[in-house]
Amino acid sequence: MSNRYKGGVISATAPTTSTSAASGVWTLEQQLQAKAAGNWPIPPAPPGYLVVAGGGGGGSGLGSGAGAGGLLTDLNASAFSGTYTVTVGAGGTGGASAGVNNGTQGSNSVFGAFTAIGGGLGNSVGSPVNGTSGGSGSGAGGGGATSTFTGGAGTSGQGNAGGDVAFTGTNVNCSAGGGGAGAVGGSTSGTTGPSGSGGAGLASSITGTSVTYAGGGGGGGFVDVSGAAGSGGSGGGGAGASNSTSAATSGTANTGGGGGGGAFNSLASPDRGAGGAGGSGVVIITSPTAATSTTGSPTVTTSGGNTIYQFNSSGSITF
Repeated sequence: MSNRYKGGVISATAPTTSTSAASGVWTLEQQLQAKAAGNWPIPPAPPGYLVVAGGGGGGSGLGSGAGAGGLLTDLNASAFSGTYTVTVGAGGTGGASAGVNNGTQGSNSVFGAFTAIGGGLGNSVGSPVNGTSGGSGSGAGGGGATSTFTGGAGTSGQGNAGGDVAFTGTNVNCSAGGGGAGAVGGSTSGTTGPSGSGGAGLASSITGTSVTYAGGGGGGGFVDVSGAAGSGGSGGGGAGASNSTSAATSGTANTGGGGGGGAFNSLASPDRGAGGAGGSGVVIITSPTAATSTTGSPTVTTSGGNTIYQFNSSGSITF
């Protein structure tokens, strides 16, 4: 017989338990048994947010990988109060084919006072060039480099630098990868590369499921010297192109992934392939207290007692 205390009276009838309520007084052993069976109230998680900016666009022909959008997150934030503006940054455009065309910088994402910086643009390599700074920086470009060129800097607390073109006594003909939120972009050296891969992104479980965001773009291949392209970083980074007749892979939408760099092939038309576009950013908010209103049509879900608002486009939220 099971004894529970309900209103001070011993009863052989077990009170009803659920994930939202458990009436009566319970021994520790009884609580643990109910929890193990998944039948016990779960306290809500604290408020939190994830803000990811748009990734940069990759450069054309032998283009460097673009940097991922900056990533800001706090899963133990103070309670939200008032109205917050939400801006979801667009990804940068990839450099057009058939010319020396850089990509463009990713756009910033904003949640209230928190601003994530857009990813660094990928360069098209007519000659060696340093990477460009951003939330995460883009990779350096080779193009026959006879000295070391450095990747663009990432923003502190948001991302990492792009990879370097490291001169070690042999001309460097390939390009480096863009930085990601979790790791620097891959560097490259030597006549045939390969080009650097994009830096890895960071995983977040703010939605109740682990998702990786803000991976860097891979550098484009150099077909003339059999220089392989770099892969995209985990978290939506686009791969560099292996042939100039096809555009590089774009960053994945709503991850802030950087675009891949275009390939170069002097025997093809066009000789310089297009760079991949950067992935758009995202803003996700979790709160144990539901919002009173929103604009911008966020996706609304629940997890662990919290209400989660995912903004894939700009809007606002009021608590």
